[in-house]
Amino acid sequence: MESKQKYLALLSEKYPTISSVTREIINLTAILNLPKGTEHFMSDIHGEYEAFYHILNNCSGVIREKIKMIYGESLSNDEKKEICTLIYYPKEKLHLLKQDNKTNAEWYKNTINRMLEIAKALSSKYTRSKVRKAMPEDYAYIIDELIHTQKDEDDNQVRYHKNILDTIININADDFIIALAKLIKRLAVDHLHIVGDIFDRGESADKIIDLLTKYHSLDIEWGNHDILWMGAAAGSEACIANVVRNCIKYNTVQTLESGYGISLRKLTLFAQKTYKNADPMQAALKAISIIQFKLEGQIILRRPEYDMNDRLILDKIDFKNKRVVSCQKTYSIDDSDFPTVEKGNEYSLNDEEQEIISELKADFLNSIRLKKHITFLYKKGSMYKCYNGNLLYHGCVPLDENGNLDEIKLFGKSLKGKEYFDIAENKARKAFFEKREEDLDFMWYLWCGKKSPLCGRIIKTFERAFIKDENAWNEPKNPYYKFYYDEKCCKMILEEFGLFSPVSHIINGHTPVKTVKGELPVRANGKLFVIDGGFCKEYHEKTGIAGYTLIYNSHGLRIKSHKNFDSVYQALRENRDIHSDSEIVETEESRVMVVDTDIGSQIKSDIDDLYQLLEMYKKA
Repeated sequence: MESKQKYLALLSEKYPTISSVTREIINLTAILNLPKGTEHFMSDIHGEYEAFYHILNNCSGVIREKIKMIYGESLSNDEKKEICTLIYYPKEKLHLLKQDNKTNAEWYKNTINRMLEIAKALSSKYTRSKVRKAMPEDYAYIIDELIHTQKDEDDNQVRYHKNILDTIININADDFIIALAKLIKRLAVDHLHIVGDIFDRGESADKIIDLLTKYHSLDIEWGNHDILWMGAAAGSEACIANVVRNCIKYNTVQTLESGYGISLRKLTLFAQKTYKNADPMQAALKAISIIQFKLEGQIILRRPEYDMNDRLILDKIDFKNKRVVSCQKTYSIDDSDFPTVEKGNEYSLNDEEQEIISELKADFLNSIRLKKHITFLYKKGSMYKCYNGNLLYHGCVPLDENGNLDEIKLFGKSLKGKEYFDIAENKARKAFFEKREEDLDFMWYLWCGKKSPLCGRIIKTFERAFIKDENAWNEPKNPYYKFYYDEKCCKMILEEFGLFSPVSHIINGHTPVKTVKGELPVRANGKLFVIDGGFCKEYHEKTGIAGYTLIYNSHGLRIKSHKNFDSVYQALRENRDIHSDSEIVETEESRVMVVDTDIGSQIKSDIDDLYQLLEMYKKA
């Protein structure tokens, strides 16, 4: 009771009069009755900057759909495509249009009026105050006036509107169009969810994070590739070796060197000296691979609770007969030239290897830009998220062979389900901020551990690198990936995380949906969506598409499947958009309003507090 009185006293400082309290109650009650904002879900971006940037700009086709709805047949397809491209890339498109002599006063007038109409349509589900706050500051007053122009008996507002437009066109129409484009994209999506794996494979993960740091409202569910970089930035040597190996393997070294200022010079010089007959980059890949296997072996040996002895491979190599034992089976290896692997001491780094990893570690720890990006991932990210009745996570909830929550013994406790996720997140945060060995080792486990909720399979890096027999490459998956087709199992997982609504869903990434083999993103009778359709170019042939995204607005849920994206250049020159197919997977019986959302629950609580404050004023 005393704490409540203190809270009301603090609240009274913000709302000091009966009229101010009444005004806020009216405002909040009105907000509850607006349609919920559009949520945009994306996953497994893997450094593919241009495709990501385009889908972020076109809001998975939401803007194109809105333009089609507003203008129907009143504009030609070419006109609609051009205004879409202008909204996606206003600065660049204006430059091209000017080069082609396609802009004049009439063009500016028509274009600005059309963009105002689009902004007005998109703003209808928000309060005027929220729309005003979303506007670029320099033009907020003018845009607000133009969007809310009303016809009157003497057309005073229309003349006012025309005078403003004429002045804009005469002075600085380009900046105004850029501001309008920014507002339209801001209103098209209220909140963005990134369901893991920003890093690796593509070459521009750093540019993607730069974009995300400027986004108005988002959350991130960490993926296994994200946690790997987070572990590297925290100082885990095993994570660092994995990151460097991935960058060399996928030819994304520029992310390290240009993006984050991490030098590979010492590694490449050592590799060329040690593996004289190999191509320089292949030599570097081999050198860092051996360092990686050694560092991972050290973790496995000091953490028997990880139960990963089957990943101790270096001591299973028969150098004389060029054979190796993997998972109790013997395979031939063509390459047994591992001069730094000492018999009987296989998992110790030699002096030069230790120098290399120490220098890399210093670079990772001292990279200002990397620290900024990883701090952002910690600020906006988590292992999972419950949001508006949906459960978001990247990988899996570890299950046993019977489809029950599987236990793992870590940190002196038996963990499973939500508790395991919560402890894992706590440890991941401690790794970055406290840098204890136990937590740093666990970051590596989250990347590739047998029961890691971010991975969910046994990763066979050595086998894929050095064994030609593809039977050795099979990476057994957690039973989760068998049971996530089962509706009953998905309901059990949702309830484990406190979601009991019949309209709750699991939003999952991590495993590319192979549409060419008939796989579908909607599973468990609509209880689970897998939205990793393969942003990464490497996956396009396997998946048959270039990514799935999900849109959740006040009318329901829609899965969007996207075709390959050529380039921003072609988008600008030819007004090309990513072709997207939309499938309605769930339509709400009645429109979802703010009152039905998590924000709505908080607003209702705030309204209750304001009523109590109002009662206190009346009794005073």
